[in-house]
Amino acid sequence: MDQEELFRRLAVALAIGLLIGLERGWQTRDESDHQRTAGLRTFALAGLLGGISGLISAASSPLVLSAALLAFAGALVTFSYLEASVEKNFSVTGVVAGILTFLLGSYAILGNEIVAVAAAVAMAILLALREPLHSWVRAVTWLEMRSILMLLAMSFLLLPILPNRPVDPWQVINPAEIWLLAILIAAVSFAGYVAVRVAGDRAGIAIAALAGGLASSTAATISFARLAREHPQSVRLLAGGILLAGVVMLVRIVVLAMALKPELLASIAWPAATAGLVLSIGGIVLIGLKGGTASEHPDLKIRNPFELGTVLQLAGLIAGILLLTKLAAGQAGNAGIFLLAALSGVADVDALTLSMARLAGGQVATQDAATAILIAASVNTASKAAMAAMIGGRHLATMVGSISLVAIGAMGIAAMALR
Repeated sequence: MDQEELFRRLAVALAIGLLIGLERGWQTRDESDHQRTAGLRTFALAGLLGGISGLISAASSPLVLSAALLAFAGALVTFSYLEASVEKNFSVTGVVAGILTFLLGSYAILGNEIVAVAAAVAMAILLALREPLHSWVRAVTWLEMRSILMLLAMSFLLLPILPNRPVDPWQVINPAEIWLLAILIAAVSFAGYVAVRVAGDRAGIAIAALAGGLASSTAATISFARLAREHPQSVRLLAGGILLAGVVMLVRIVVLAMALKPELLASIAWPAATAGLVLSIGGIVLIGLKGGTASEHPDLKIRNPFELGTVLQLAGLIAGILLLTKLAAGQAGNAGIFLLAALSGVADVDALTLSMARLAGGQVATQDAATAILIAASVNTASKAAMAAMIGGRHLATMVGSISLVAIGAMGIAAMALR
């Protein structure tokens, strides 16, 4: 490597140390000088030491890097032990951070410096999020932890042995793919579940609507509709929440379709965005209107989407839709697919979206798959308005139904304009 590249890589090694040192120094900013093992300067020197050690080892022998790492780790462990003995603080985070800083400084010289910087940024973020992460761990219930661990175990242990090929006579049921799709849906839903747990159900109508919509827009709609029946003075706020939850549903189907079949984006993005804009404007206007009571907040009762039974149900639903789509296409053509989409959209859009993305360009034409997804989204939006009417009463039904109808019409017009 030439002199310019050498100085650049050493600068990266030093910058990695400074980044971690800045975070560590900030965490221990209240301690007096000479009362902590490592701070800003020590971590900066650790990164530079790693870079110099990597440079010397590249010019002589890899044993130099090994010896330097052992010497640095030994010194850091020794001083950390002495500090812990005095302060009775036996956290090993600082030791691990120091060793990793040294190694990333070395890798900035010997490997890809971009990867080294990315790893350093990730480490700095993890270190800085100490309190929020600890708070989240304390808030997790045993049932949630058990569900997550069980799903992870089944994913990494079961997935490798599942057949990664069609196993049915119609050549559409691939167990490995179906399991991955079910995990994808559960992961997206879990993000919303965590948002509700972290933000709290009293964080406001808008936040609860967006978080609830990410976890389950149907569950959010039912929760808001029940509250509207119990608190008629807040019907406008709750109607706005239902509409915003519907916006999140539209965002979900676009993201899921794009992740599995980017070719679908051209056909569904504009219609979904048009409908989402109508729902967004309606929701924001209703929430912003005076007359509601801002103290009324929804108590969202959303199941943990990572429960094993929930994931197995999703997998079964996806497999059933895939099989029915194949049979419907063979027996009734596009009409059968669109009818299946309408029926599926009454209860769930995600499974239909993933199934269509899986079959698009193969058993189902890409444009027909996009149309089926939009039909399911339209029916789902209409079904939420129907739920609002049945549970929340006439005033809620009027507001949600009228704006939902406009959104469905806008989606249809946008879809026809693309043809």
